[in-house]
This record gives sequence, C-alpha cells and structure tokens, in this order.
Amino acid sequence: MKNSIYPCLWFNNEAEAAANFYCSVFKNSEITLKSPLVVNFNLYGEKFMGLNGGPAFKKNPSISFFVLCETVEETNQTWDKLKDGGSVLMPIDKYPWSERYGWVQDRFGVSWQLYLGQMQDVGQKFTPSFMFVKEQSGKAEEAVHFYTSIFENSSINGIAKYTAEDADVEGYVKHAQFKLNDQVFMAMDSSAEHEFSFNEGISIVVGCKTQEEIDYYWNKLLEGGKESQCGWLEDKFGVSWQIVPNVLDELMSDSVKFERVMQEVMKMRKLDIQTMVDA
Repeated sequence: MKNSIYPCLWFNNEAEAAANFYCSVFKNSEITLKSPLVVNFNLYGEKFMGLNGGPAFKKNPSISFFVLCETVEETNQTWDKLKDGGSVLMPIDKYPWSERYGWVQDRFGVSWQLYLGQMQDVGQKFTPSFMFVKEQSGKAEEAVHFYTSIFENSSINGIAKYTAEDADVEGYVKHAQFKLNDQVFMAMDSSAEHEFSFNEGISIVVGCKTQEEIDYYWNKLLEGGKESQCGWLEDKFGVSWQIVPNVLDELMSDSVKFERVMQEVMKMRKLDIQTMVDA
C-alpha cells in the first residue's frame, strides 16, 4: 500500500455495514481488518478506516472524496449506487470542470464527488477534499502551505482563486491540489452559509513507523491547535488528525491483546508505541 495517510470515517456502530456497502460499490475492494472498534477496508488499493465511535459525531461535506471515473457508464453506475438511500448535493450533469460530475451524500453520511477524468491526471481513484467554511473560510491557501511544510514528498500542484466575476469572495481558493507523502489532496474555500464545519466525523490518519515520527507529526500538526485523546488532535484549522503507529492494525487484530491495548490507549493523548506493544 502506497499511502501512510488515510481517512477515518466515524460511524454509529455501522462500520462493517458501511465497509461492505463500499466494497460492493467499488471494484477491486476488500475488508482487511475487523474488530469491535475498527473496520479497515481498501477501495481500489486505497486504505480507509471505519470507526465504531457511537453517536457523538456525524460526518458532513466539509471533507468529501473526489472519485475519478474513467467512463460515463462507470460514473452513472457509481452515482446510482451511492445515491440509493442518500441525498444529492449537486445533480449529476455536465459542468465547466467536467463532462460528467455530481456530488452525493450516501446513506451513511459520507460525501462523494464523482467526475469523469483520466487516471494519469491524478494518479489515484479517491482524493480527499477539504472545504473551508464559516470561521475557516478564506484559510484554504494557508492550510495547503501549512500541510505541505510538514510532510515529506509534498508539493503544491496548483491553486486557482476566485475572481471578481465569480460567485464567491475574490482571492478565495476555488480549487487547490497538493500532495502529502505523494498522495493527492484537494482544498477549497466557501463563504456561503453552511450548517457544518470540520469535526471528528471524518479525520485524517497518519501512520507512523517509529515513536520519533509520532512525536514529529504530533508536535507539528498541533501548532495552534489542541490535543484530544487516543492519538487524536485538532489542528488550527479545525481538521482532526490521528497520529498512530503502523503496528496498531496488528495490535487491533490480536483478540488476546485487544482489550489491554485499548485500555492503555484510552489513558493517552499522544500515543506511545512501546506502552501499546507491552500491554
């Protein structure tokens, strides 16, 4: 698996049902880990985590996923499956940026932006997209520079801004594309009135090989933000991150150690690998 950065989707005890649904929607997909707390799954080789966190947080469109579809037929079929039981945010149609595009929130609350394109243009099937709204509106460009300053193998592929003729604030980010650890992300600003903003419903997980990596990413992403517990933090833009060791999947799948590991994790803010391994 190429990426050490991947999204975590918060569910009210529906993680396995959601994972099964997504694996039925997208080809070349599989569930890779099932535990009472976490269900990990790969969609087209890209890792997602499903967390059975209870009713505390709900997912919203402030973080959505662009889905690259290479044919009109694939776009339409994927749209129909995701729309079933969900709600349409932007109807599927022809738009200036794509011959076939639509934005849908599925039955589990995850938002997907489907568009017709070519794989060689992006290099990945799914691209997380951040929408900066409310008090974070206008901060997308700052966030892009902040994130790319932290991660290795990062770059800014382009930042397009609204002009005086556009329907949003001149100078705000209309669309930005950037890479973190060679993985593509997108960002945009919106000054429109929205009932949502960033929360723990969708977080970004950073998998780390060593304690030194955990310390580094924790301290960097925490600048101007605030600590939570169990390896979670909220950065200065309100985006939630989980800084976790790569060995966590192995520990979570060990039925003998699972409870002991979780007892230790619940005591921590920043995670300590040795304490978890020794549990």
